[in-house]
Amino acid sequence: MEFMSILLPAVFLACTLLAATPSWAAPAKVESVYTDISGKDCVTVELDEEIGSSHLRCPGVAGFQLDLYDSDNRMSLDVVTPDGKSHPLDFWQVITWGFSSLGDKAEWRIEGGKPIALIVRVNASEDAEDSSRITSYLAVSKITQEKICVVAKIPPTAKANEAARKAADSASSKPCLTPPVE
Repeated sequence: MEFMSILLPAVFLACTLLAATPSWAAPAKVESVYTDISGKDCVTVELDEEIGSSHLRCPGVAGFQLDLYDSDNRMSLDVVTPDGKSHPLDFWQVITWGFSSLGDKAEWRIEGGKPIALIVRVNASEDAEDSSRITSYLAVSKITQEKICVVAKIPPTAKANEAARKAADSASSKPCLTPPVE
């Protein structure tokens, strides 16, 4: 009986401590949030019809925005932080030198309410023999306090989306990609 009188309070204390464990102790779940970059939810910042270039500002998440650039049939994005600082992703150099367009959505990987990575589809025309042949890459960019840049170029495969999310969720420790030498 004396053993039970010691055991029960100890079990109660252990359960109370477990229930009171702060939420920061458990790792935050990484989730996807999608924003539109097709143009319909974006605002035109600059348009030059003569040379066919445009700059649009698109909504993001958690105070972030995306600047969409289209110039000479090539597209890229800048990530704009809540404090207004612009971080060029340079898809037209890092992902492809060919003509390119972007998918309609940007996938933000969110952890604890903050974006940690961005995934964007880059459709590239890289075949000089057949410009209608398109290769669709997934560009994975890290978003950290120190740096925002492309860290992975995921080629088209049956599991490309899964590979991109995996790369995005570990992107913070990856180095930035640099443009290939032509």
